[in-house]
Amino acid sequence: MLNFWASWCGPCKDEFPLLEQALATHEADGLAIVGVLFKDEPATATAFVASQGADWPTVTDPDGAAATTWKVVAPPQTYFIDRTGVVRARQIGEVRDQAELERLLATILK
Repeated sequence: MLNFWASWCGPCKDEFPLLEQALATHEADGLAIVGVLFKDEPATATAFVASQGADWPTVTDPDGAAATTWKVVAPPQTYFIDRTGVVRARQIGEVRDQAELERLLATILK
C-alpha cells in the first residue's frame, strides 16, 4: 500500500488505526505499507507517527513530485499495489472501516 497522508489531516488520523490493524493482520501475507508525507512538516509528522505507534516507513515529498506523479489532490489517498507492481485499487479519501479496507486489500493479497 502506498498511503499519502499528513498529520494535520483529520481523516488520516482516523484511518491510521485501521492501517495498523491491517498490517498486523496481513504482514505475514506480504502486506507492506509505505507512507508519503503530503504538504507537512517532517518533525510534526514524526511526532504524530510516534504517538500512533505506526511502524511502517514514511518518506517526505518536499517538492510535491511524488504527489504530482500519483495525482494526489489531498490526503488521505491510498494506492493498493500488487506483488508485481500493478496498481489494483485506489482509495481517494479515508478508508472508513475494516470491511472496506479488507475489500481493497483483497485486490492485492491473492
